[in-house]
Amino acid sequence: MAVGIVAPLPAYTVDAAFIAQKAEGLGFESIWYHEHPILPVHSDTGFPATGGDIPETYRHLTDPYIALARASAVTDRIILATGITLVPERNPLILAKEIAALDHYSGGRFLFGIGAGWNREETTIMGGDFDHRWAQTREAVLAMKELWTKDEAEFHGRYYDFPPVYCYPKPVQKPHPPVLLGGNAPNVLQRVARWGDGWLPTRVSPAQVEEGRKILDTLAVERGRDPASLTISVFGQPPETDRDQIEAFLNAGAERVSVWASHCETEAEMGEQLERMADALIA
Repeated sequence: MAVGIVAPLPAYTVDAAFIAQKAEGLGFESIWYHEHPILPVHSDTGFPATGGDIPETYRHLTDPYIALARASAVTDRIILATGITLVPERNPLILAKEIAALDHYSGGRFLFGIGAGWNREETTIMGGDFDHRWAQTREAVLAMKELWTKDEAEFHGRYYDFPPVYCYPKPVQKPHPPVLLGGNAPNVLQRVARWGDGWLPTRVSPAQVEEGRKILDTLAVERGRDPASLTISVFGQPPETDRDQIEAFLNAGAERVSVWASHCETEAEMGEQLERMADALIA
């Protein structure tokens, strides 16, 4: 049963290396870290889940790539995933290098979950074009694909423009790590079919996953792609999720489901929680 663990918030009180090693030993399929490099103190943007103030815990994310590198060093099998990377807030040449290196050192275990962001002020501070953030995200991903797959890569777009360059190492996964598009926007599945490798929805039901699976299959055929190559990874189910709910998502067409762990102050507490979660979630 493909069940992943989402790192709790605050995301740095327990070492990612401990969480990943313990989770792998218990049979979890993946570990997920996400990001907000910064959050503005003053923001008019409502939190997506509630429309209200941003939860205080969201001030306390760590860097996902540092965390996943630590996780990689002490594990052999568990998938290392971002849920999500805020692509418009990063330089794609540097991000392509980080991802390729992580995939290289982990033996091809990285899943690139991406999003375009929801906080206008944050995106603007970090240099992104909030009103066209998905266009910018697409361009950044296309540029990274060039860097991952070409010995001499160049790109000429609206947001990113560079002459032929070398960028090594290349990822172990060919042609590149899977790109999973987060969010529930009306056209997210169109984006997946055009330039992604999977859908990473949150706050969805099994019925919505089943419908999404049907739409993805149709879009894949229309674009000459293998429907099986476009996956669905349900992200961030609440800690009280049980095995029946996991099975409902998998039966609806999801490849994996990730579940939030609750905040713990110590490794002992986290280890006990992961053991309880494994008993409840993994067949």
